Amino acid sequence: MNQQFIGALEQICEEKGLSKDIVLEAIEAALAAAYKKDYGDRDQEVRVALDPDSGDARIFVTKEVAKEVEDPYLQISLEDAKKHDPKAKVGVMVEYEEKNKDFGRVAAQTAKQVIVQRIREAEREVVFTEYSDKEDTIMNAVVQRVEGNNVFVDLGRASGIMFPTDQIRNEHYYPGQRLKVYVVRVEQTAKGPQIVVSRSHPNMIRKLFEMEVPEIENGTVEIMGIAREAGQRTKIAVKSNADSVDAVGTFVGGRGARVQAVMGDLGEEKIDIISYSDDTAQYITNALSPTKVISVKIDEEEKKAVVKVPEDQLSLAIGRQGQNVRLAAKLTGWNVDIDGADDAHIEETAEAVEDAPKPKRKTNLEDAIIAATAAEEEAVEQSTEKSDNSEPKADDQATE
Repeated sequence: MNQQFIGALEQICEEKGLSKDIVLEAIEAALAAAYKKDYGDRDQEVRVALDPDSGDARIFVTKEVAKEVEDPYLQISLEDAKKHDPKAKVGVMVEYEEKNKDFGRVAAQTAKQVIVQRIREAEREVVFTEYSDKEDTIMNAVVQRVEGNNVFVDLGRASGIMFPTDQIRNEHYYPGQRLKVYVVRVEQTAKGPQIVVSRSHPNMIRKLFEMEVPEIENGTVEIMGIAREAGQRTKIAVKSNADSVDAVGTFVGGRGARVQAVMGDLGEEKIDIISYSDDTAQYITNALSPTKVISVKIDEEEKKAVVKVPEDQLSLAIGRQGQNVRLAAKLTGWNVDIDGADDAHIEETAEAVEDAPKPKRKTNLEDAIIAATAAEEEAVEQSTEKSDNSEPKADDQATE
């Protein structure tokens, strides 16, 4: 070994981002494999010690002391063992230094393969250790390629994969595109570490707000719940731990700067920020914002809430394809039913009108006059006839 070897060793460490000890360990394992290939046996116990300063290698072989040597690769006679260790006894293991050997072409090729394999394994382990600490964080990424429905992104020293379920619906990806991703998990596989990233995970909203709202870190405000339909709409419940701090205003920011920054990273996904409340009815009312709620009826046993809203806001409460009420239910953890209410009391008025006595049909005035006149004439005639029958005639009186 010489200084050229040391220079190559340092170059490998710098390029691969590995420590010198890891690379030295790989080379030692390669030299041990090469020794077994040319001078020993695969079951033989061989150790190589490499000097990091000079590059010199020392080879040590371990064998069992035996009265009669049956396998020279694994056993050594007592007489020879005492040359290396005067205290050697039959049945014990003795390690001794073997003189350096010149390795052949096959052994050198074996050493090369071992070195490459060990360095690759060490590199994978370093990457896995580094990125396993990145779980549950936001990272900047560049799209490398799109294969089928999967998107591969460059994270720096490693690549990440974004499966279809982790992609934002209707969002198109192309090579060279820069975007923020959420690291879901890091797994060690046979092909190396697999880093799964996402843009649809609810925790991406949480982490983006933590980057924009410093009050979260000091505990002044906190996120109590998130309900998300990626690419369309998100509801986030926030709470203030200080009486003088408005949680919703803190997350919105001056002129909406904070929430707009988060929306910009998500492709203009709509975000509703609501106040968290320990009162279930109030929490559900807030979750249905911006709908005006008249009343909330809670069923604790079935964990169900019936919410009455004005009739003209029924569609707003439900939302497009039920999105608003669905997100509210997911955010609060309650099964929410929307019921329209007649706040203008139109139905009550209609019922009152139906129950009221119906007015009598107006009588024709002309018919009434004619009937009254006929009745009066009839009464006069009856009166005249009665008078004629009761008084004696004048001629009859005279005759008498």
